[in-house]
Amino acid sequence: MKSSLIKTATAPEQRMRFRGITWLERFRQIGIFIALFVIAGVFAVLNPIFLTTSNLINILVQSTLTGIIGIGMTLAIISGGIDLSVGSLVALVVCIVATQMANGVPVPVEILIGLLIGILAGIFNGTMIAYVGLQPFLVTLGTMSLFRGAALVYTNGNPIFNVPSAFRTIFSGDLFGIPDPILYLFGIAIVAFILLNYTRLGIYIKSIGGNEEAARMSGVNTQRNKVITYVICDMFTALAGLVLLGRLGAAEPIAGSGFELDAIAAAAVGGTSMSGGKGNIPGTILGALILGSLRDGLTLMNVQSFYQQLASGAIILIAVAVDRYTRGQG
Repeated sequence: MKSSLIKTATAPEQRMRFRGITWLERFRQIGIFIALFVIAGVFAVLNPIFLTTSNLINILVQSTLTGIIGIGMTLAIISGGIDLSVGSLVALVVCIVATQMANGVPVPVEILIGLLIGILAGIFNGTMIAYVGLQPFLVTLGTMSLFRGAALVYTNGNPIFNVPSAFRTIFSGDLFGIPDPILYLFGIAIVAFILLNYTRLGIYIKSIGGNEEAARMSGVNTQRNKVITYVICDMFTALAGLVLLGRLGAAEPIAGSGFELDAIAAAAVGGTSMSGGKGNIPGTILGALILGSLRDGLTLMNVQSFYQQLASGAIILIAVAVDRYTRGQG
């Protein structure tokens, strides 16, 4: 028999807690916008090229991969998990798809195969976590090496070229002047936003991350919904791999290195709690834009690329500290 989620606080306590969390979350969301505008303002002063239309579009395009993967990562983190294998999964997808298209397999078939690889990866990750009972960190740490090794073995460590122009047009063209990667990002963001906020699955994802035992006692099939969450996460990751392949026109087994860090950073900056149970899709998009703006600005300033990793690590630490503070105040 299904029952409502267990509540341990009194009604006045809940109202106070709700008001406190709302105020802090709103302040945090405003802070994300302020941070983005401050970053843009600083780099605009340092280099006027930063605010040109072409460069702003470039930032959006460069942020699409982080945004798409970050949306899937957001869902995984809200459910109380994490997926460290997303970068390696990108490499596996692009290598298999590019190789098969070079061998004459039709483009539509390869797009479906690429998405299917992501779905299968999500089923594997989710099953190991939900049904075998292993920790998400350890499972996806293992599949991170597994997928990367599979990509290296599949290609013998060699890059693959000659991606068909028909494939590239689908993923790196434009519609009414808007680059396709941007359209894919916002399309996925809309779908994920609706899923998280207006569907039963979204409620289940939040309840599992917030209190898995209470969710289970309320009749939620926590195992099945965890698997579905990882399937969605890795399917989005596979789509990001197809977008990357379309942009570059080539594939290599080292593709996607560091994507997991960027995705986690985008989610954390956007307000997703690393403890699970709370997060939002628009915030993740803003987080991806902040990272993209930082990289673009540092590139325009001729700052060496490895400083970008320092910035990403610092952003994650700050975001986690802010999250802990807001939870403590809630």
